[in-house]
Amino acid sequence: MCAFIHRGVLPMGFFLKCFSLFLLIPLSQAKETCTYNTWVWSVRERKAVKFQRIQKDKSLLTPEERGPLEGCSLCEEDQKKITLPGIPGFFFCKLKAQELEKILLQFHKQGFPLNKVVGYRVGRSKGQVNAQGERTVFSFHSYGIALDINPEKNGLYENCPKFQSSCRLLQGGKYFPGSPGTLKAESALTLELKKLGYLWGGELKGQQKDFMHFSLREE
Repeated sequence: MCAFIHRGVLPMGFFLKCFSLFLLIPLSQAKETCTYNTWVWSVRERKAVKFQRIQKDKSLLTPEERGPLEGCSLCEEDQKKITLPGIPGFFFCKLKAQELEKILLQFHKQGFPLNKVVGYRVGRSKGQVNAQGERTVFSFHSYGIALDINPEKNGLYENCPKFQSSCRLLQGGKYFPGSPGTLKAESALTLELKKLGYLWGGELKGQQKDFMHFSLREE
């Protein structure tokens, strides 16, 4: 049947299938490209360093690049843009983006002030510090499975086993529980995201409390 293609009898999709058969390469095994920008957080310099643009065949990804949740890798190709009224769009793992967008849009329509949401961004900002004073592990933001909501109102604190005046602000804005746009354990948005399997950074065990942060895996 492939012999009739030159007469324009068959559609282009059939042509592609025939061409792949001719090359003995099934379409399902066609190469996929993975691209992402990345950086490393320097604890000594307190800034991101070693910026890189990575492009490689997806079949060559390491387990670290593939990530802890199947289908949510470091690759831009695994991410989907979420656009909400009045704020810049952000990217999230495409396997989870639709349900997340639905929830955030619902709360936006109900009047919850969504000023900024941060999702996918690839960088080594977690884990042990190496000899160069650099973090060694990709954050869950790197896989599009974590988001920060209103960071200017829901800061990240250290020396904070329980939120109190002695907690030290590391990133984002000062946290005043109950003010518009802040998140608490009993907030409707927090509870709804927890139903979907997200863990809230305000309930992190240990010395840090990250009130802006939600993740699909335990930090």
